[in-house]
Amino acid sequence: MARPVTLFTGQWADLPVADLCPLARDLGYDGVELACWGDHAEVDRCDRAYASSRRELLASNDLELHAISNHLVGQAVCDRIDARHEAILPPHVWGDGDPEDVRKRAADEMIRTGEAAKALGLSVVNGFTGSSIWHLLYSFPPVPPAMIDDGFADFAARWTPILDAYRELGVRFGLEVHPTEIAFDTVSAERAIEALGGHPAFGFNYDPSHLGYQGVDYVDFIRRFSDRIFHVHIKDAWWSDQPKPCGVFGGHTNFGDHRRFWDFRSPGRGSVDFEEIIRALNDIGYDGPLSVEWEDSGMDREHGAAEAAEFVRALDFAPSAIAFDAAFEDN
Repeated sequence: MARPVTLFTGQWADLPVADLCPLARDLGYDGVELACWGDHAEVDRCDRAYASSRRELLASNDLELHAISNHLVGQAVCDRIDARHEAILPPHVWGDGDPEDVRKRAADEMIRTGEAAKALGLSVVNGFTGSSIWHLLYSFPPVPPAMIDDGFADFAARWTPILDAYRELGVRFGLEVHPTEIAFDTVSAERAIEALGGHPAFGFNYDPSHLGYQGVDYVDFIRRFSDRIFHVHIKDAWWSDQPKPCGVFGGHTNFGDHRRFWDFRSPGRGSVDFEEIIRALNDIGYDGPLSVEWEDSGMDREHGAAEAAEFVRALDFAPSAIAFDAAFEDN
């Protein structure tokens, strides 16, 4: 089994997609996971003709497409909207900036993203959900349980109509479990599923980089949610085995600051145990793409992305098709 090795284009949205596609091919990738920003996958333009043109562009560069991702708009569905969101949202979603109107327009855009995925012949949309309760993460002043309950109820109320539309379209949504989302570790992921009543269109874009530095068992996550791993990001993070001036919360420093306890690294250069991840993915029968989300503030990105493609291709392997001692059973 050779899983496709793809490149998530979110960190490359400064490049026109027509320039990025040949570059991705030359860097060693089998395909791309198109971000719904820049000009990579334009949701508001994605009719049948647009989808066909995107497919033709990819095919002309010998690239596959397995998923699109709309993290930025998805973030606004549940978030406490402020001035930061204007920088990440399309103008037609931001509108006049009224928070509740922004959330409603973001929800509508996420449904249109599902429609775009279907037009492109895809069954997976990845992204974020946002969260109305992330600011309550540290419980002081003490947070009454009812406030957390209300946050998960808000998430379910806003995302169930989106997920219902996805189910009708034959599309699934993969949340990238991540700080600032309704689910940021295993326990909150379980609670998100419960809040949605186990909605079949809701699952995960698995990314270990956001779990490991928190102290979350990122291999157990795969097995625990084996039927809801819809897509996989290969993204690495490094975390220190010694105390640092900035802890897990980051100390309001920028990525790349040497004082940080953790940071993102090019795949294979961090602390994530990808060997165990591949074994767990084999155990659950995942045969989808391994999509490199490349982030390393200390490395040239073309060098890093090429190195990452080689790393993932060497990393991947098929599970055994036989039992170890099967040859002795008839003797």
